[in-house]
Amino acid sequence: MIRVVVDTNVFVSSFFGGNPRKVIDRWKSGEITLCLSKPIVDEYIGVLRRLGLQNEKELDELLSLFAHGFQVVFTATTPELHVVEKDPDDNKFIECAVALKADFIITGDKALIEIQDYMAIKIISPKDFLSGDRRFKR
Repeated sequence: MIRVVVDTNVFVSSFFGGNPRKVIDRWKSGEITLCLSKPIVDEYIGVLRRLGLQNEKELDELLSLFAHGFQVVFTATTPELHVVEKDPDDNKFIECAVALKADFIITGDKALIEIQDYMAIKIISPKDFLSGDRRFKR
């Protein structure tokens, strides 16, 4: 099973469709496993609430999937890494990916995409993720 860390920008964008939604749909259909840490979930929820989505049915569904561990692995601890110099707050995605041995970090963040690869973890856009593996084409 392919393990992925989904950056907050992709997660939030999934509510509006496009390739980010297709990535999240792959998770919901059981095709990929989502790697999470407390800092990532906290950021997801914080951003969605700031956008006014706290009462959305879809947010409730996602939180329920997280809580029940549907195609999700959590890490309670992550290594402290200093990889993303341009935006140190993004290190949480790499830290989670390393802790859970993820295959990909899926992001729209240029500072992360510039890294491309960290400890054999590919850092790519939703479009590249979806087009790069035949199993994800529909």
